Amino acid sequence: MKLFTTSYRAAIDIGGTFTDFVVRSNDGQILSHKLSSTTDDYGRGIVTGLQTICRRHGIAPSQITEIIHGTTVAGNTILEEKGAKTALITTFGFRDILELRRVRISELYNMNYSRSAPLVPRRRRLELRERMTAMGEVEQRLDVHEVQAVLHRLATDEVEALAICLLHSYANPAHEKQVEALAREMLPASCFITASYTVLPQIQEYERASTTVINAYLGPVIGRYCRGLKQALVNAGFEAPLRMMQSSGGILSLDDVIQFPARILESGPAAGVIGAAAAGVRWGHPNLLTVDMGGTTAKAALVEDGRPSKTNEYEIGAGINVSSRLVKGRGHALKLPVIDISEIGAGGGSIARVSSHDRLSVGPDSAGAVPGPACYDAGGTAATLTDAMVTMGYLNPRYLCGGDVSIDAHKAADALQVHVATPLKLDLLQAAYGVYILAATTMTRAVKAVSTFRGRDPRDFTLFAFGGNGPLMAAEIASALEIKKILIPPLAGLYSAVGLLNADIEREASRTWLRPLTQVTDLDLDEQFKQLERTLLLAFDHSVHGQLHVRREADLRYHGQAFELSAGCEQAAAGLVSRARESFVREHQRTYGHGTFDDPIDVVTLRVIATLKSNTGGGTTRLKPKTGEAGPARNLYYGNQIKSVLTPILNRGELARRIFGPFVVEELDTTILVPPGWSAQLGDEAAIILEKD
Repeated sequence: MKLFTTSYRAAIDIGGTFTDFVVRSNDGQILSHKLSSTTDDYGRGIVTGLQTICRRHGIAPSQITEIIHGTTVAGNTILEEKGAKTALITTFGFRDILELRRVRISELYNMNYSRSAPLVPRRRRLELRERMTAMGEVEQRLDVHEVQAVLHRLATDEVEALAICLLHSYANPAHEKQVEALAREMLPASCFITASYTVLPQIQEYERASTTVINAYLGPVIGRYCRGLKQALVNAGFEAPLRMMQSSGGILSLDDVIQFPARILESGPAAGVIGAAAAGVRWGHPNLLTVDMGGTTAKAALVEDGRPSKTNEYEIGAGINVSSRLVKGRGHALKLPVIDISEIGAGGGSIARVSSHDRLSVGPDSAGAVPGPACYDAGGTAATLTDAMVTMGYLNPRYLCGGDVSIDAHKAADALQVHVATPLKLDLLQAAYGVYILAATTMTRAVKAVSTFRGRDPRDFTLFAFGGNGPLMAAEIASALEIKKILIPPLAGLYSAVGLLNADIEREASRTWLRPLTQVTDLDLDEQFKQLERTLLLAFDHSVHGQLHVRREADLRYHGQAFELSAGCEQAAAGLVSRARESFVREHQRTYGHGTFDDPIDVVTLRVIATLKSNTGGGTTRLKPKTGEAGPARNLYYGNQIKSVLTPILNRGELARRIFGPFVVEELDTTILVPPGWSAQLGDEAAIILEKD
């Protein structure tokens, strides 16, 4: 019998256009694969891709020891309103909380503004005459007969999921626990039941209700997806543990995902940011602005001191994903930790069109994987950003992905001529360049949303570009923001999958603890954290407790404010309160431009995060870039001032010495544009460093 000494960890990231596979051996060897997303059945594409990698490289399925997955299934379920038939049980008088929300309007001067409809219609939002006070005392007892009558009505209505959110259950969950127990007795076993005391035991009634409803709405869909995917992998011989990326950047077990699906809403986008943060620390660039542009969307995030910026102010729905406190009101609130990602509908497949008022727009709708851009010659006729980049010579006019995707440059030009150039009365190349610049401008706004809108100066950061199209747009974005340095990692087009391999297993516990900071002692605060830590550690096997890294955070605010900021709290009890105060004032100064130690500060929420470091294979990769020209030189169009220039096409390995642009680096998974005024050379681990001349 042959003994296998090499083991592999597999990472799979599903995007709107492509599904990416990266497999890393225990000695750092990297294998990769890319295929079009099988939108009718994502699991089929995952199994096919893994089988392809194993067959190509002689790997037995048993050598795969862990499978980590990032997916957009949860987010798409909300955006497309394809979740479960859900009901909500709440306290009398709070039936309409999903309608009332926070009385915000995200488009102040839009007369046709409309919000997304609640995920639970009013007829399935039912009330109970019970009441807890904010201190956790019973004001009105729960009537068991009333609960049974409500549950009988839901059973008759054949609901698929139930969210339970009673007033002030964060202070005392006794009533919620009673309702939950009765629901599990009376409703079918197939009904997904979730209660707010397990999902989000924190104040802010609307956010708690909305988050619990999102969890219920996703429960049956994600449960079927996870179980089906696991079974398909087992049937194909892949019996390794399957874990998934959560929105906060950590990894969850499959059982946790099935119980708390709301935690994976931003699963895929988070992975690339985690990978960028880890690489930035290794390469001496701990402060990054990340740009991830694929075929459907573009994402931007902030990494500061090697740690991605996170938020618990998030909305999803009505076609948008927003984390900004300044632009809210249209989507559904999710008050769970999420890497602070600004996501917009700008990708390679974004459709360019001209309005009746001769206004050019790019996106947010996309040609996607099917039928794709016109240049794919797969039935698509709309002009897209990809078609514009093919027409200008930025992309290979014959093929992408090493020949796996054929390109028809004539169809790209025809689509642009019909849909953009002719309506605007422009030259074809001018029209293509206009599409490119408009897409870059949209992406620049996304980068500003996580930097200047957060009180950070982009010029103090390095731009980290990845995704299939991010390296093509990076120099234009950096120039607009006056950023002088860009990092392009190896396997840039697959980097969200690479990021999955850098993520750690992570769990967190939180609770509301509302009181003035002046009334809190070091020992009080330390004891509250210790209680949360004891609860959290129960979720981990005792054998790994010594390997866990535990981090404490407190959400604080000035008295009278409506929003909190997270302040890091060190483990040592002595001076804990003063350090929390200093951390909060410093973060307030950085975020809002002002802060003071004189105004009263309130403690709102305490949080503990436990992290189990993953086996990242040493972090580095053994990648040997190819040398020699990647293909014949071709004309690239750089706008009206420079116009067309015959530009060399290189491989990454040619950049051992600094080379001045313009030139293009073509790879299997991405294309890197180094325009005039920029230069590039290889850095650590074969990363490309672009610098402004």
